[in-house]
Amino acid sequence: MARLCEDFMLCGLPSGGSVRGLEPAGPDHVIVTHTDRTVTVYKVSDQKPLGSWSVKQTQAISCPAIYNSQTKEYVVVHDKKVLRIWKDEDVNLEKVFKARYLLADVCRIHMLPDTEPLVLFEGGAVRRLDVLLTDPQQEIEDIVSEGEVIRWSDSVLEAGSPIVVFITEKNGAFHLYTQKLNPDMQQKFKLDSGEEIGCPVSFALSLNQEDIILTCLYSDGSIYKTELPPRRRSCVENEQALPRSSLLKLPGCKARSLQRAAIRLLDEAHIAVLGAPHSLQPTVKESLSIWNTTFQTLLTWKELPEGSCGQLWCYSGKLYVPHGKVLTVVPFTCETSSLAAVLGKLQQPNTAEMKTAFTVVNWNALLYDEEAEGLQQAAARSGAKLEPKRILRSRKSQGASTQQQSISQDQLLNQIQTGTLEKVEEDLHIFFNNLQSPNTQLITAQITTKLVHRCLEEVKFYPQKALVQLLQTQVLSYSLCPDLVAVALSKADYFLLQLCLQQFPDIPEAVTCACLKLFLSVSDSDLQDVTLDFGDVACYIDIENQSPQHTETPEVVQNGFSPGLLENSSDLPLPPVKSHQPPAFDVNSKCPVSLQKAALLNEILLSSYSETFLLPHLKDLSAPQVMLFLQYMKYLYVKYSETVNTELPGERVPTVNQVLDWISLLLDAHFTLLVMTPEARGLLTHLHKFVRSQVKFYSELSKIEGSIQGLHQVKPLSYDSRYSIEVIKLF
Repeated sequence: MARLCEDFMLCGLPSGGSVRGLEPAGPDHVIVTHTDRTVTVYKVSDQKPLGSWSVKQTQAISCPAIYNSQTKEYVVVHDKKVLRIWKDEDVNLEKVFKARYLLADVCRIHMLPDTEPLVLFEGGAVRRLDVLLTDPQQEIEDIVSEGEVIRWSDSVLEAGSPIVVFITEKNGAFHLYTQKLNPDMQQKFKLDSGEEIGCPVSFALSLNQEDIILTCLYSDGSIYKTELPPRRRSCVENEQALPRSSLLKLPGCKARSLQRAAIRLLDEAHIAVLGAPHSLQPTVKESLSIWNTTFQTLLTWKELPEGSCGQLWCYSGKLYVPHGKVLTVVPFTCETSSLAAVLGKLQQPNTAEMKTAFTVVNWNALLYDEEAEGLQQAAARSGAKLEPKRILRSRKSQGASTQQQSISQDQLLNQIQTGTLEKVEEDLHIFFNNLQSPNTQLITAQITTKLVHRCLEEVKFYPQKALVQLLQTQVLSYSLCPDLVAVALSKADYFLLQLCLQQFPDIPEAVTCACLKLFLSVSDSDLQDVTLDFGDVACYIDIENQSPQHTETPEVVQNGFSPGLLENSSDLPLPPVKSHQPPAFDVNSKCPVSLQKAALLNEILLSSYSETFLLPHLKDLSAPQVMLFLQYMKYLYVKYSETVNTELPGERVPTVNQVLDWISLLLDAHFTLLVMTPEARGLLTHLHKFVRSQVKFYSELSKIEGSIQGLHQVKPLSYDSRYSIEVIKLF
């Protein structure tokens, strides 16, 4: 059987709602070529972009970009004849390798595992990328006739040799070409089309042992399978008709009714269909469905109310669908099907019989009934579970009361639209206490959306307890209800924002910076009465000053931090201080923020982000906010330096690397501001000295490591029953 799992948004799309292409870029990475001159790499599990590149405004990307896993490079073609190759560390496409002015227009670049990329030209010729780069000005022959346009292409490995298959159209006639390299061999075939079946709208290529199979969806809803003949000789002039066999007939489709549909082969027995109705019901719009081709049955489907543009990709157990104005990822599972499972007659193990194999002791009966032991023994022998009458009566009354209190989802949604605040929170509590559904995430998202929508319409309506309860289900994400964080920001609900930052892995960088700006601007007095999750903040943050008389200052602190190193690590002048240790790095100094604000700022430090998209929004912070955030991170850095393991106690605490990354980001975003601010001079000086001391400490560690490695290479001396003392000096 097959199942469509809960979908999530990967990225937003422009008004057209389509992309130029999507290709795999690793086990959990995809490269999306947008229609607005941009190529972006996403990590699918985190729903975050890892890098983005764009061509000039006067240029246009001609075909989807691909990723070469062998060389760790990206390849794209713009303006049909200019080829560019770059890596992750490259920033500007204008400064990367460019093979310009090819002698023919490029149609598509195909990438197969452990092979060189293949470049398909609009004339039908195919070249390996390395061969093309050695001579970009080489002549490119035309295989297709004048007027033929390539509508679709794909590639497959046959016995280790790559084969490119593409389909052309000319005056309503469709032809299939196969182009094999090593040895060079071409074949041409004719595809059936006509009034009875319409025209082909989508194709899928697969390899079954040594046979290449082409699956074709026609505009009347018919899906045919065609086995390509063996490539024994080159044949381009003779147009052979390919035999086809019916694979599936989609219901509710008339002649030429499908115009923007797509198919993808999931395995040998399952196929995904996009843009076609899944049943004969006229009310059903476009949908994404999975069919079993062996038994001709529909297994699962998902309706697409906003429609689709006929684009569908499948990589690593996930379907990628441009839906509305977003690119949606739909994970799926396919299991081996059987006729009994398809007909719903598959026998499941009897859980009741399995439970009766064990003797279950009823402790309530043992406590309240003298004959309980005999009843339990009889229950174990007969396979039935008996209970005293008064226990049964009490449970029956409890069930009746629960049934009276339970409400349906529709009743709750109606109550959310018109009910009072107290009534909504009460009904929501009752509903989730009795909720037993496998679609908990979908139901919770729908209820949250309704609540947030009413909050946006009615300013005075704000069910804070209900929203907190919904967040505590831990099934929501930012993509499911993006307006929830916006409402919490408008209401300055710090506890709700903290829960969102803890549970949402897909919060955009702009929203993260908006939360940071709010946390830094709020006063400590306003946070005193706010309920927050402090976690383990109080374990490592000192709010009050500790007296220096009662605290002994060590000469050398762990991890290389010492006053001596600070004094000798830089020639920059420091403000005069009374103590030999600078106040900015006094391990007994108090935290610059309160416990409440520290707990909120820690959530920012723990949030996921992409540096490229975060930096522009960090520039919106004011100078006092930047100073306060830097002072807090400096305080955390000093706390890390007190321990050998550079770890603070607790579970949800930022790591030393996260603190250093945020310090670097803040310095990059506000370098000019900090240099021109007199109040920041002392802070920057101490940060500089501390970094210099760390660099010096680690350089000394490197010298010791080299000396130890040299000692290991020295051949040990053998002493025969003699006592010896060796003294090793490291300078």
